[in-house]
Amino acid sequence: MRLVMLGLPGAGKGTQGELLAQRLGIPRISTGDMFRAVLKSDSDLGRRVKAYVERGELVPDHLTVALVEQRLAQADARAGFVLDGFPRTVPQAQALDEKLLEAGRPLHAAIYINVPQEVAIRRIASRRVCSQCGATYSQEQVAADGSCPACGGPLVQRPDDSDETARHRLQVYLAQTHPVVEYYRQAGVLIEVDGQRAIPEVLGDILAALSARQQDVEASGGR
Repeated sequence: MRLVMLGLPGAGKGTQGELLAQRLGIPRISTGDMFRAVLKSDSDLGRRVKAYVERGELVPDHLTVALVEQRLAQADARAGFVLDGFPRTVPQAQALDEKLLEAGRPLHAAIYINVPQEVAIRRIASRRVCSQCGATYSQEQVAADGSCPACGGPLVQRPDDSDETARHRLQVYLAQTHPVVEYYRQAGVLIEVDGQRAIPEVLGDILAALSARQQDVEASGGR
């Protein structure tokens, strides 16, 4: 399936996106990972993106869309993908839809994990990152001794996960990215789930909704 993850910072998009990718056997594609990879490359696209980053400027939509399009064309994404961190604006969502339709691979669903702002802020403030492997964990995922469940390394709080910074990020999200939720709702592909439930329960809700959506697609002869 071809999926997009949406929700406030701290809603659990990354966690659910990774679980979905594992369950469905498709890659979770993070725009952050893509940017880090392209900045290390010597490709034409990488050099163009790097020029903006080095000047401290936002990377234009057309380059971001080109980067996403390039990644989605790779072999591992042919059977589907879970896209996290993109689109961030309605124009980006429109551009993504256009590219996917051109390729005959329309989006199956946009999954919106809905949580109240105060819950998101509390989660961000309690979020921890492994200083060795870079894995990110919510408070309920952290081992009893405070070490990384994956590699045993020490967990730390990122500077941009402070309460003040988290509140600023939420305001940016509400202004720029939340309209994308309404865009996909109007397009008829939005799946909304309650992100306050336990991680396994949220995953179960998403999988149930996707199963129903897939049955509808197959019944209509869609792809």
